[in-house]
Amino acid sequence: MMLFSATMVPPMGVAWWYDGYHVVMPFGQTLVATLGLGLLCWLPVCQIKIDLRNRDGFILVVAFWMLASLLGALPFMLSEAPHMPLVDAVFETVSGLTTTGASVLSGLDQMPKAILYYRAQLHFLGGIGIVVLAVALMPMLGIGGMQLYRASTPGPMKDEKLTPRITETAKNLWFIYVGLNLACFLAYWLAGMDPFEAVCYSFTTIALGGLAPHDASIGHYQNPVFEWITIFFMLMAMVSFALYFLAWRSWSLKAIVSDAEFRFCMKVVAGIVAIATIHLYLDGASGWDSLHLGVFQGVSIISGTGLVTAGYPVHESWPSFVPLLLLLGSFFGGCVGSTCGGIKAIRFLLLYKQSVREIRLLIRPTARIAVKLGGHPISNDVMQAVWGFFYLYILSYCAFSLGLAAVGVDLVTAFGTTAACLNNMGVGLGETAVGFGPLSDTATWLMSLAMLIGRLEVFPLLLLFIPDFWK
Repeated sequence: MMLFSATMVPPMGVAWWYDGYHVVMPFGQTLVATLGLGLLCWLPVCQIKIDLRNRDGFILVVAFWMLASLLGALPFMLSEAPHMPLVDAVFETVSGLTTTGASVLSGLDQMPKAILYYRAQLHFLGGIGIVVLAVALMPMLGIGGMQLYRASTPGPMKDEKLTPRITETAKNLWFIYVGLNLACFLAYWLAGMDPFEAVCYSFTTIALGGLAPHDASIGHYQNPVFEWITIFFMLMAMVSFALYFLAWRSWSLKAIVSDAEFRFCMKVVAGIVAIATIHLYLDGASGWDSLHLGVFQGVSIISGTGLVTAGYPVHESWPSFVPLLLLLGSFFGGCVGSTCGGIKAIRFLLLYKQSVREIRLLIRPTARIAVKLGGHPISNDVMQAVWGFFYLYILSYCAFSLGLAAVGVDLVTAFGTTAACLNNMGVGLGETAVGFGPLSDTATWLMSLAMLIGRLEVFPLLLLFIPDFWK
């Protein structure tokens, strides 16, 4: 929490430069409150040295995300424009930190620059936080998706950490993440985007977020060059950062292009994009518009970025088939160890291979057929973990959808909104197609929880509700 308080300094600088003293104060007050809470937690135990257990790790991860979501909401609550109630401020903060991109705000074009920057910075912090958790920390706790790599891939990926020291791993991931953000910023800037907005859009693109500084999102510019730059970097951010690390260390792209999950992910994305593009063309759009809009919106929704072009996903201008197709595609997500949400490609790949295995066993019941990935057999423990995760994820989706329906949300909005939040995608259907402001307070709290469960990949948060965990 003491380190997190330092993240209030950049928005204070932006407020001082662009907006004035009255916008600086909310961030300064948040810095003091967060630093004070961190000191209160640290001072009584700063002389005690003890090794953390797995159980402590779960509690630490969940506690930090909860506290960061509450304290990060203070600038929205203390600011004059916008002045947000607790429920909306927490939702906006959780959406930023989980890189969901769902927003209850409108009138962004008239808001203080510091607020717009702060929303983008939440994406930046949440994105690197998830990468470090997934690649460096979660394998040590025995949770998350990266142990699938260790179980199924030869070579360095079998290691618990990519380098002998976890601090070294985290540092290298920071370099890669910041490097991609810098490259994305330069691409936007050189293409003609204002430097301030280039920073905001680079943060939201690499984090696969979606909280843009304009109400019309990337469609505000009506500039295909910006949109193709966004497409390129969204695809880059869908790839596991662990693969970037291996490619960097070996000075070769072979680690990426030979990876089974990467190839499967790109094939599925290409297939869904192709179907969306063809349907748009058959619905009457020109060939160029069909390709341009289908590719951009397809990659944006599947990756969980949620940046939108003009008209999406309002049903009057888009055929309803395409938003529904892309919404289902958001469950797929990208690679494990990237900043995307969803179930992740490697799990779908293993489930597909397991399904093929079951079909073949119906033909030859006595055959010994193994599920293989990259030519290596997958253990039953890994497959059981994949099935367990898939079950809990779908169960969570059904539970949250029913929860929204129970508080009066119509079915289209309930299913679309839950998919947007649980998959950390940020674009809903129905009443939330253009914003999440219409949701009631109860529904907004539910969706804040859904975003956290989706971002932490179900297990860490649900474990705290298991009685055996506390024995």
